[in-house]
Amino acid sequence: MPGVSSQGRGELKRIDGLSWLRGCGLCALLVSLIAVSGCGGGSSSLGSSETATGYASERLPDSLPLADSQMQTAAAPTATAVDGKALNCPQVVAWPNERLRTAYQSGHDGDQMFVVNRGEITKLSRECRFYGGRVVVKYGFAGRVLLGPKGSPGTVTLPVSVRAADAYKSTLAQDKMSVPVTVPAGQTAGYFSMVREISFPIQVGTRLEDYKVFVALK
Repeated sequence: MPGVSSQGRGELKRIDGLSWLRGCGLCALLVSLIAVSGCGGGSSSLGSSETATGYASERLPDSLPLADSQMQTAAAPTATAVDGKALNCPQVVAWPNERLRTAYQSGHDGDQMFVVNRGEITKLSRECRFYGGRVVVKYGFAGRVLLGPKGSPGTVTLPVSVRAADAYKSTLAQDKMSVPVTVPAGQTAGYFSMVREISFPIQVGTRLEDYKVFVALK
């Protein structure tokens, strides 16, 4: 480029590269959620076995506790957490005891033979934007509702709680929502996806890895 030194041209190439990487992060967010929500045409239930497009899932028989079912589908910061992947962004995490929610028939809590349905988060994704001392995290989550032995098709409402915290586990921001999930007639599973934003301050001298956004079905 006329009038620009070799050092300047190197800086321009580096800026272009960063813009390209941010664009890839947005594509990953959209593709991962579309892949899961597009699985709604399949049929599955508690007690069957299947692998759905977009994520792998092992179905267990009714004779085993639901808590033993392993639904993890994304790389995780530890061996037991689901983690949304992005470049230079706080982690978005759904812990095993918070990414599953089981509804039982009245008077039969904990009895797997009386499960009405189970909601589960199977995918997480995120991207970030910075404004001064704050970060805006656009996070997405997707999953499904599976019918149990006592379940029937219809609409299930899942309560979702979101909390951003620092390394000291202090709450910096939080959000709550209700996610309706429809299990079509003749099917045993319904699928859902959601994309939202949460913003919180970043302290000077801290690392992005010090912050986490927790997504929970509760």
